[in-house]
Amino acid sequence: MSDSGTLRRRALRNVLRAAEYTLALVGGVCLVAYGGACARAALTQQRESAAFDEALRARQQQIEAESPNPSEWSRVRVAKYEASLEQPVRAIGRLEIPDVDLSVMVLEGTDEHTLDRAVGHIAGTARPGEPGNLAIAGHRDGYFRGLRHVQTGDAISFTTLDGVARYQVDKIEVVKPGRTDVLAPSDEPTLTLITCYPFYHVGDAPSRYIVHARQVAFEPWSLDARNDVAAR
Repeated sequence: MSDSGTLRRRALRNVLRAAEYTLALVGGVCLVAYGGACARAALTQQRESAAFDEALRARQQQIEAESPNPSEWSRVRVAKYEASLEQPVRAIGRLEIPDVDLSVMVLEGTDEHTLDRAVGHIAGTARPGEPGNLAIAGHRDGYFRGLRHVQTGDAISFTTLDGVARYQVDKIEVVKPGRTDVLAPSDEPTLTLITCYPFYHVGDAPSRYIVHARQVAFEPWSLDARNDVAAR
């Protein structure tokens, strides 16, 4: 065996070893980046959920007490209550679909920053409890992954500072991205959930997965408002 052949084999082994180390390093960096993104998304959900719950508790206290008397509250409660009033809540509500174990905070807007951390209310569509079509978008490989298990008849709730809107799924369809009619206003209060499809497609998804639901009840926090709804 010649010395030149031995040297070539050694050089090849060194190149392969270096490539192996490089791939391992790149893989590690990707895992760290992915873990960081997941951690940031989870942190946003926790922060928005906590802020929303605090604002909701404050809202309920305002409604249920005819004349709130903070002098009877603990100093901790007064401080938290005042802080919740001073700091705006970005989340507009919490969307829940118990049958698929989905619970996610809904933020305003559908830019990438928002959808990386939550699901987003599509601007120009209705609000919970109002007549019209309320539309919410989310990523198929994120919070809306569970939509693939939703079935007709499933219950959906959307909790806001005004009350709880309850919906029932009545239609599921797959459409092309250009089908903007799924966002069209409706005479009755409805909910439309939108994500890309297929769920495990790599790259730009060719279709959209649409879950349609009709509102079956709205339960406002205010007792007076509940009486108004019941009288309609």
